[in-house]
Amino acid sequence: MARILVVEDEMLIRELAFEDFSDAGFEVVLACDASEAMGVLETDDNFVLVFTDIRMPGSLDGLDLGRHIRATWPHMPIIYATGFSDVTPELVPTERLLKKPYRYAELSTMLSELGVRP
Repeated sequence: MARILVVEDEMLIRELAFEDFSDAGFEVVLACDASEAMGVLETDDNFVLVFTDIRMPGSLDGLDLGRHIRATWPHMPIIYATGFSDVTPELVPTERLLKKPYRYAELSTMLSELGVRP
């Protein structure tokens, strides 16, 4: 089963993303912030996608996480989700930006564009 790493500091949004991806047939691993996500990836990088919030507490945000992923696993797709970010990241072809609140149909379209399937 294809695995997705979901990185989100807000519990309700994290649980919603978990349900969306699980219902779509993915195995989901959760992280509460970018530092935790980096730790997960350092021990297990067997993911087909990282879905990360941009603004999170701590010294690293979702964009920092994305830069780390691109440097280490350049072909791993990333979907950035944001509701409040005033920063629009420069995206590479394996990245997408999803505005919160979002509908699953938008997320599903991005997964298809990135070639990510369960």
